[in-house]
Amino acid sequence: MDVLAKHKVCAEKQFGVKLHTAMIENWHDPDLTQPVPGREPASEKTRPRLTEPMARFQPVPLKKRRQRGLGCLALLLIPVVAFFAAYFLTPFQTRILLMGIDRAPEGSMVARTDTIILVGIEPLQPRVRLLSIPRDLWVTIPGEGENRINTAHFFAEAKVPGSGPRALQETLRYNFGLNVPFYARVRFEGFVALVDAMGGITLDLPEPMAGLDAGQHHLNGEQALAFVRNRTGSDDFFRMAHGQLLLKAAFRQMLKPSSWPRIPAVLLAATQVVDTNVPTWLWPRLALALLRAGPDGIETHVLGREMVTPFTTSGGANVLLPNWEVIRPMVQDMFGS
Repeated sequence: MDVLAKHKVCAEKQFGVKLHTAMIENWHDPDLTQPVPGREPASEKTRPRLTEPMARFQPVPLKKRRQRGLGCLALLLIPVVAFFAAYFLTPFQTRILLMGIDRAPEGSMVARTDTIILVGIEPLQPRVRLLSIPRDLWVTIPGEGENRINTAHFFAEAKVPGSGPRALQETLRYNFGLNVPFYARVRFEGFVALVDAMGGITLDLPEPMAGLDAGQHHLNGEQALAFVRNRTGSDDFFRMAHGQLLLKAAFRQMLKPSSWPRIPAVLLAATQVVDTNVPTWLWPRLALALLRAGPDGIETHVLGREMVTPFTTSGGANVLLPNWEVIRPMVQDMFGS
């Protein structure tokens, strides 16, 4: 039987259909290229044309799936990364005025600022600097004349409630040549509540201070307030050092995992007792800078005895006359203009 006929019969039996010879005339069978007994090998002219079996079918184009590479994602991430890098690491300094307000009549802030600390934070380095200013420093208060620097807040609040921080900021700008746009102030009773929310503060004193022996001491809110206000056997210069020591101890304590469960209570207390104009969008930037610096990376400075001259006013007040030739260059070096 002819080979093509043989394939036709087999295909009809397999598929149950009647096939025409034209449908298989171009079908290629390897056997066609092999010698068949009793038949002369086909010449090039008589040999059947060999083609691929599937060549008669119309090719169907397939749609290629679009592969989503990382290109689009990268284009989206670049501005996001750039924004966060600029937000957290842009090397401009944030200056904040910290104020501890003495006890005032209920419902008012008419009180003196017994604690005055300038804070400069530079996230890129990171760099955190504290400068404590003596409350008895004799300065010019715009609109009031010469007086102790801690009275600037008192006079302003007595006239216009809420204007105390701005008055002290203006006093700093006038006398120190320093613009401090942000502030945070807390009354002493609020300070007690804040320390108690932390579960107290543990101090590790290198030497006897404020009536406490050298060594470790755990203070509650009232005890912590007594420590920073203590003047027994010392003066305002020691008092300023006590305040800075307590701030660093509080920061170090809150970094310990054992204190983390208290963070919600501390934040709640802070919102209730701390008055500030630092915008919320700036808080993560400052927090990251503080975390990167750590307690040991915070620089602490005071206006020392060599920068002032003790003086008694005509009214009998003991004050400190500033040596501006020494003070202003130091302030400019620490905080810029």
